[in-house]
Amino acid sequence: MRPSISRRLLSRPAAPAALASVLMLGCGLASPVVAQTKAPAPTIYTCTTPDGRRLTSDRPIPECQTREQRVLNSDGSVRRMLPPAMSPEEQASAEQRRRAEEVQRAAQQDAIRRDRNLLQRYADQAAHQKAREAALDDIREAMRQSEKRLQALAVERKPLLDEAEFYKGKRVPFKLQHQLEANDAAAAAQRESIENQKAEIGRVNRFYDEELARLKRLWAGAAPGSLEKAAPQAPSASGR
Repeated sequence: MRPSISRRLLSRPAAPAALASVLMLGCGLASPVVAQTKAPAPTIYTCTTPDGRRLTSDRPIPECQTREQRVLNSDGSVRRMLPPAMSPEEQASAEQRRRAEEVQRAAQQDAIRRDRNLLQRYADQAAHQKAREAALDDIREAMRQSEKRLQALAVERKPLLDEAEFYKGKRVPFKLQHQLEANDAAAAAQRESIENQKAEIGRVNRFYDEELARLKRLWAGAAPGSLEKAAPQAPSASGR
């Protein structure tokens, strides 16, 4: 019985071209593995010590911590320069500069935020003046109440003084003396309150004057945070 065509094909030796294709395919599959396991290029550190010795190593050289070290490629070309390590004094100075820069950046960001808030709060001078008047209203009302109370104390004092006239050259009764002293103390407290309120009005006006001057420059196109003087702080919780 004659063998089938499939058996005759399988029993034939492989053609040289087919074998070459298989070998090339195998090499192609293996090449990525070889590439992945390839060792990285070596790094070479070199320097000259303070006593003149020339040292070379595959890592930073401790003997040259205070000197510049050259980092070389495998072909001897310079990859980069490794600066000397800083002394404790230099490290402290660098840390101080870093902190100062952080403070300056924070202040700049705060100035930008404040200026943007001002522009958002006050679209024009009329809006700013309205806020000023609102801040002053409470203080003015408190001053009016103090002045009104001071007038009432003066009215209360008159009959006490009239009664004290009967005791000229004599000892004033304890109760009357106590009433006069209490009236004096209350009047002094109201006068002090009025002076404080006057000072507060001046402080609020100065605050809004400074704020308005800043706003005028921002309205004119100055960038938020670009003005040399920081935005003024609000005078009081009741004023804003």
